Amino acid sequence: MAAKLKSGDRVVVISGRDKGAQGVIRSVDTRRGRAIVTDVAVTLRHVKPRSGQKGERRAEENSVDLSNLMLVDPTTSQRTRVGFRIQEGKKVRFSKSTGEVIDG
Repeated sequence: MAAKLKSGDRVVVISGRDKGAQGVIRSVDTRRGRAIVTDVAVTLRHVKPRSGQKGERRAEENSVDLSNLMLVDPTTSQRTRVGFRIQEGKKVRFSKSTGEVIDG
């Protein structure tokens, strides 16, 4: 299946604990169907003290399922579905709400 969401896309969370939060995709794991989004699904991780270092609580971004993310249209800043079309012999993604080409 073609990737509807890619690294660098601005997305909004449509369900779950962080519903309504927006961020940019940092990485996508297509095999597991998950993505890491900046400032979304942040948890605190406790790190034990080691030799010469203090213990700390570190904020860590967890992955979010791709089905819970929706692309933000660059022209209208509203969430939109993504479609594919062939344009000048090249497959491109487009916004279903406005019809604008997203990349390409």
